[in-house]
Amino acid sequence: MIDRYSRQTLFRGIGKEGQKKLASSHVVIVGCGALGTIIATSLVRAGVGKVKIIDRDFIEYHNLQRQVIFTEEDIKAQLPKAIAAEWHLKKVNSSVTVEGVVADVNYATIERLVAGADLILDGLDNLETRLLINDVSLRNKIPWIYGGAISSSGETMNVIPGQTPCFQCIFPSLSLPRIVPTCDTAGVIGPAPFIIGSLQSVEAMKMLVSAKEINQDVIFIDVWQGTFERFKIGSRQDCPACHGTYEFLSGQFGVRTTTLCGQNAVQVSNPKGTGLSLEELAGQLKPLGEVSHNEFMLRFTVDSREIVVFPDGRAIVKNTIDESLARGLYSKYIGT
Repeated sequence: MIDRYSRQTLFRGIGKEGQKKLASSHVVIVGCGALGTIIATSLVRAGVGKVKIIDRDFIEYHNLQRQVIFTEEDIKAQLPKAIAAEWHLKKVNSSVTVEGVVADVNYATIERLVAGADLILDGLDNLETRLLINDVSLRNKIPWIYGGAISSSGETMNVIPGQTPCFQCIFPSLSLPRIVPTCDTAGVIGPAPFIIGSLQSVEAMKMLVSAKEINQDVIFIDVWQGTFERFKIGSRQDCPACHGTYEFLSGQFGVRTTTLCGQNAVQVSNPKGTGLSLEELAGQLKPLGEVSHNEFMLRFTVDSREIVVFPDGRAIVKNTIDESLARGLYSKYIGT
């Protein structure tokens, strides 16, 4: 039987020694949307020893246009993204440890979630959590790879503590005035995250095998225009993260609500940070509206809005982008 990695080890950049390094590596992918599914698929197939996939969300039909792991059956089964990804990828490569974690990444949870990782990969759609990853990366000396894609374009960069500029050198504040396109306003076509996720994957492999050719620039692509550009970047002298002040990790910018990209929905975090029984909650809500639940999530429809609740106490309130309304519904039906 031909070794499953034979074509990969023939490549001089990896070889048999590099394959051993991949097999002994532990990576954490934060976010399992379009970017995360590409990254997870690539690294599991490449034989990275342990792949942890963290995502707070569930699968919807509009995800299938670009999120390559998931199927219509996953939606019918009401599976969270992280669980569906784990189940599918274990069938792809049984020699890899794949762990799907349904959780919100915030300042209170992130250090526990990334503990032991050799590398963190970004599959996110929001700036705040990326700045949080940047903080935990610098504090714990764990490299991470940023990636983002919207419309027909995308960008990626590597952050290696002590060697490269950090993410906050480029994005110094959440409060700076700027117009940020979203999935709702600009859309996204599949090839953009496919290419960015692939670039993130190859940079991950290079870092894990200690290659010399690791990218030091910001790479920007536009698949519709057919452009590929590289930009030199430098460290910012007044960057707090580079000087050991971790504003996002300390919770200074923590929020209870988050508008979810492209979903007309708001996530409300559990203010107490404690879990709950979905079975008990289903019993309480059943007289008030339509309820269904499994071990992973509970769906509740009331007043034309669907509320999806997770065991960690988080809820996603659909059919609104009004964060105040979402907090009110959470308080009314789930608790304060």
